[in-house]
Amino acid sequence: MQKNKKFLAFDIGGTKIACSIIDNQGDLLSPVHKFDTPKTLDGILKLLKSLISQHEERVDAIAIATAGVVSTDHKRIVSSVGNMAVGYKDINFQSLSNKPVILENDANAAAWAEYKLGSGKNHSNLLVIAIGTGVGLGVIIDGKLLKGKSGAAAEAHFPINRGHIRRCTCGAYDCYEIYASGTALSLDAKSAYGDDSKNSFDVIKGIKEHDHIAIEIFDNWQNNVLAGLYGLVNLFDPEAVVLFGSLVEFMNIEKLERETNKTVITPPIKVYRAKLGNNAAMIGVSLIANEALEQTSSMHN
Repeated sequence: MQKNKKFLAFDIGGTKIACSIIDNQGDLLSPVHKFDTPKTLDGILKLLKSLISQHEERVDAIAIATAGVVSTDHKRIVSSVGNMAVGYKDINFQSLSNKPVILENDANAAAWAEYKLGSGKNHSNLLVIAIGTGVGLGVIIDGKLLKGKSGAAAEAHFPINRGHIRRCTCGAYDCYEIYASGTALSLDAKSAYGDDSKNSFDVIKGIKEHDHIAIEIFDNWQNNVLAGLYGLVNLFDPEAVVLFGSLVEFMNIEKLERETNKTVITPPIKVYRAKLGNNAAMIGVSLIANEALEQTSSMHN
């Protein structure tokens, strides 16, 4: 009987780095430790090397869910990490451990977890929208993760019609990401309050205190999320959309589902909050890493 494999799993984003030990069933075997993402490449490398050296003897592989486009062989980042330190995409992740190192884009990893174990478990065609510092998209089509020729399929860098106003981290104007992310909500807050010190946390605090300005900011931001949702549903024709990220807790899921279904040309969809929460990407990349190890093992047998 095959033993349970264990993975040192990371979720590396523009704001936080989380890690935990997770088995091949997606169960967390240790507490989740969180760190502010270092602003420099050296800082990120130092943190990763320290954590890996502490735990790698206890695990079968290192599983990393990360911001950025990950190659189809799960070994490196190929592009699109505007919210990370300069040079991050060029890290040789395979050199960080003597154990196998398997990478996947964070939204793809979260999508896989929600498809296998979470809110999307009964849907073989699924769209996952991960709202954090940026916006990540993960798409499951007929039970398979959509990767594209290079790993860059389903990126949130397409324009929504806003009049060439706001520049995105990718260099283009009016990308979906720069209107539907946590960063976008912070920009909205600065503009609405006329105060550059305001951010998304102030909006959430205001919502809890029934501040009408905060509620209006959030409603407008949620409508921007909705604007991209129409196009994404029409493009990918999913059975369901799963939203995840800390801001999703405050979103009106019923309204998003109702408005989407009133507008799209596809058959009706369901909209869910992610079931696995902030651990989804780590769980998903552990499941992906397990499949990668099984494929390697079967090739050698």
